[in-house]
Amino acid sequence: MFIPEIGDLVYDVATGKVGQAMGHEGPYWQLRPVGGGREWDAEGPIRPPTDAERLAVGVAVANARSRSGL
Repeated sequence: MFIPEIGDLVYDVATGKVGQAMGHEGPYWQLRPVGGGREWDAEGPIRPPTDAERLAVGVAVANARSRSGL
């Protein structure tokens, strides 16, 4: 069973999104988008992201920052 540390990147199988583990309450993990934003509860299984998923998130965050002028 995969149990992340707080701050680790995880893949939420139910939503198909990669997020940062912020905490857990019972069986639910609270995840936050990597670039910031509103947390969500991962209600299904989570797993470590693949290298490709990590790369895709990094590119998406970099693109968002370049569009906003940061």
